[in-house]
This record gives sequence, C-alpha cells and structure tokens, in this order.
Amino acid sequence: MNSITSELSAQSRILDKDQQFVWHPYSSLSAPIPAYEVVFAEGVNLHLADGSQLIDGMASWWCAIHGYNHPALNAAAKAQIDKFSHVMFGGITHAPAVDLCETLVNITPRGLDKVFLSDSGSVAVEVAIKMAFQYWISVGKPDKNKLLSLHNGYHGDTFAAMSVCDPVNGMHHMFDQVLAKHYFAPAPQIGVDEPWDEDDIAEFSAIIAAKKDQLAAVILEPIVQGAGGMRFYSPEYLRRVRELCDEHDVLLIADEIATGFGRTGKLFACEWAGLPLTLCV
Repeated sequence: MNSITSELSAQSRILDKDQQFVWHPYSSLSAPIPAYEVVFAEGVNLHLADGSQLIDGMASWWCAIHGYNHPALNAAAKAQIDKFSHVMFGGITHAPAVDLCETLVNITPRGLDKVFLSDSGSVAVEVAIKMAFQYWISVGKPDKNKLLSLHNGYHGDTFAAMSVCDPVNGMHHMFDQVLAKHYFAPAPQIGVDEPWDEDDIAEFSAIIAAKKDQLAAVILEPIVQGAGGMRFYSPEYLRRVRELCDEHDVLLIADEIATGFGRTGKLFACEWAGLPLTLCV
C-alpha cells in the first residue's frame, strides 16, 4: 500500500468513526451528513485531510476572532499550560483572569465595570437573564420576570436563551410548549444609513409601556441580527430602545456574542449608538 492509499484509508476510518460515535450540533442523528476532517488550521483557512481548504467565515462560531495558529496566542497558551491549564473560579483567582477582566472593563462601553466569565455565548445569555431576574427580586419587585426580545433574533441554544429567540422563524419552534413565554416586538426595518422614522419603534414602545411592570429586561443583538438573516438596522433604533428602557425602568441586555470585538467596524456594536449599558454578553 503506497502512502497516498494509506492516507486515504486513514481518512475514511476517521470519517466512519465520526459517523458512528459523534452527534454534531445542528445535525440529524438518524441521517447524519458526512463531516469534513480538519488536519491543520492557520489564519482563516482550514486544511482538510483530502488536501483541500475551507475559509472559516464563521470564525469558529465567533470565538476565533484572531484566526488560527496566531503566534502570540499560541505562545501564551503554551506558557500557561506549564503552570496550570484551569482551576475552578469559585473562590479562587489567578493573574491571567484578573488581567483579562481589567482589560474588558477598560475597552467595553461605559457603565460596565464588572466581568462575569462564561464558557459560551448561550451560557453568557443565561447568566445575563438570571442577573436581570435576580436584580428585580433583590429590590423587591419579583413580578418583573418577563423579557422583551425582537423577532428574527437569535440568542443561543440553552433553554432560557431559546426562549428569547424568534418563536416562529427560529430554529427552536419545536420546543414552544416547554419554553418560558416572553414578549416579542417586530424586528427593526430601517437600515443603518436610512432616514429614521419613529414608526419603526412604535410597536416596541407600546409593548414596553404596557408591560413595564412585568418586564425585567430587553434583550437584543445590537445593530446586526445575525442568525436571523444578517439584518443591519439603524443605530437610532438602539438609542430609542435605551431611552425607552430608562423611561420604563427596564434593564437592557446587549447580546454582543456575534457583534463584539470589531466585527461591525467599532469594537462593540453598541458604540454605533453611543450607549451606556446595563448588561453586555
């Protein structure tokens, strides 16, 4: 058996085992689609076992914002692993985490002065929702336990996060009977550079005014609705949401999982509207 035949045989074994043992996200268990085997990654490119390349336009679900095999990140990871790779964060701290949190406070929009570290976007949204509910419980208003979200929005795949995703066109409609029920306003229609029309916020304004005694928070993706169709909307909509939240005593959660760290041309999408924030995830 020559080397090429041997490599092809090894690739086939990996893919066969993948289909046998692995259930990939967003895939069918009964009729799985074959996956691509990655053997090396650098920059934006994924090098596959068959010799071809893919461009990872998703940045590994938004977390590899500096690309793969970045020399500075590789060096930092290699230096850290000789000390320890991980310790629980309950009652224990360490310099890299403290330095990271200080940096995040310094670069995020004003009003954000504490960092809660999470291990995924969905978990970050879950934590933000819990924080909002706990705040109102702590100030003696436990009836403020509903959320206001936008149609076409996407916020994650865990249960609280699913409950504020688009209830009709989103990927989680099959769980409708078991998800918590919240309120939804129409998705913004006015584009980034289009003239502002107050009608675009009218229904949102009516809902937040009518339900203010029930609403703990508004949650939205600032400026861009990602999984809902890459829908870019006016920063004025975001400014008006901030004003209405302040007027009706409702918290604001900005889901910057897919929009933060420079992806919209500013470090955080909320900066297009110059917002002070309650919670940013």
